[in-house]
Amino acid sequence: MLDSCNLCPRNCSVNRNNNEIGYCGASNQMVIAKAYLHMWEEPCISGNIGSGTIFFSYCNLRCIFCQNYSISTLHKGSIVSVNRLKEICLELQEKGALNINLVTPTHYVPLIVEALKLAKKEGLTIPIIYNTSSYENISTIKLLEGIVDVYLPDLKYYNDIYGIKYSNCHNYFKYTSSAIEEMYKQVGKCVFDNNGIIRKGVIVRHLMLPDNIEDSKNIINYLYNKYKDNIYISIMNQYTPLRKLKYDNLNKKVTDIEYDELINYAYDLGVRNAYIQEGETQKESFIPDFNNEGI
Repeated sequence: MLDSCNLCPRNCSVNRNNNEIGYCGASNQMVIAKAYLHMWEEPCISGNIGSGTIFFSYCNLRCIFCQNYSISTLHKGSIVSVNRLKEICLELQEKGALNINLVTPTHYVPLIVEALKLAKKEGLTIPIIYNTSSYENISTIKLLEGIVDVYLPDLKYYNDIYGIKYSNCHNYFKYTSSAIEEMYKQVGKCVFDNNGIIRKGVIVRHLMLPDNIEDSKNIINYLYNKYKDNIYISIMNQYTPLRKLKYDNLNKKVTDIEYDELINYAYDLGVRNAYIQEGETQKESFIPDFNNEGI
């Protein structure tokens, strides 16, 4: 598949096996920046033990406000083979990880699938979580059927103008909503174990951006009317400006007033299966130190 890469809607068609590089910048070798027990995901993912989270470097979306900028754009990390990724998954399971959480995996899907198949043959049994920006082709998601248990997709923008401004991509909502439909088709309604840890299903994340409440409301409205309580919605206020950006609204945090308005809107709409954030979440300390731990 990497001979003519069309894993995402950018459809670069480059031969990554022949040193050709597309928009994401990734080659035919995986680069990983960290693999560890991560405590700061949704409660049903991290629990009290931690999610076995693997952060992949490079990204096919590269939002200008990315909080993982050092790996998505600066490409911090180390080259990892398919066999080594298999070992990392098994090592995380041995450490007690509740799941394997693949962060920004789109551009490596064929390699990841190969590694997971090997890991499962050697005893990997914990759920696999696919943690994605969602800007990908349905054909890519179909490669994951029967392998991924939980989908954790972003739904960032409803109006295409924001996808163009902030992520240099056209038709973000069109492609993302279609990808999420395929995810839901594969895994269905959320299922939790007796400890409240998710075993199967879809949790859609929406990161609220400053001065962007109407677009956020449109996203919540779409998700609830489309899926009702068959999915969970994670409504996030943790946007943190890390560097000076050309759009003034992105150089500040989301206010409590904005966030409360969105939460109230969701509740009045009928949303009950949701995660919200309370307290101080807008800190750089919530961003991992990408130091090659676990690689």
